[in-house]
Amino acid sequence: MFKAIFMEGLEKDCSLSWTGSKNSVLKAIRFKKWNVYAKAPFGSPDRVVEYLGRYTHKIAITRHRILEVNATHIKFRYKDYADGSKTKQMWLTHQEFLRRFEQHILPKRFVKIRHFGYLRLQGKTERLALIRSALNMQPAKPKVIIPFQIRMFEKYGRDIHKCP
Repeated sequence: MFKAIFMEGLEKDCSLSWTGSKNSVLKAIRFKKWNVYAKAPFGSPDRVVEYLGRYTHKIAITRHRILEVNATHIKFRYKDYADGSKTKQMWLTHQEFLRRFEQHILPKRFVKIRHFGYLRLQGKTERLALIRSALNMQPAKPKVIIPFQIRMFEKYGRDIHKCP
């Protein structure tokens, strides 16, 4: 149902710029298998977008942390976790500031996913155990560490300890 409604809207929308003929693009999309998962949002769709946006579109530094910019340097506020999470200020040259900022730009097609709330790393195992207990679920099975030699044998059928 969603696919049909979406395709109908796409066919009517003439503001899109098409690479190739519009009909060939629509035909290719129409024959793709779609997997649509939707459930009722909490609050409103706008609240969902706002919530997800806080976690998926964070940038390295926000405007309110930049305190001063002059012809050669940038002064900004940061939190020094090595010094008891104290807020400090730092001056950097434009070049050094951009170099550090660029380190936060992800490579093409790289997806950044961060876990917050009960899925954050610190104490995650304990929280998940508590949630399982509250929901009367079985405890998680312990992870079994399988040596890579066995995994290689299972996947490729060859013993890596023997010469070919």
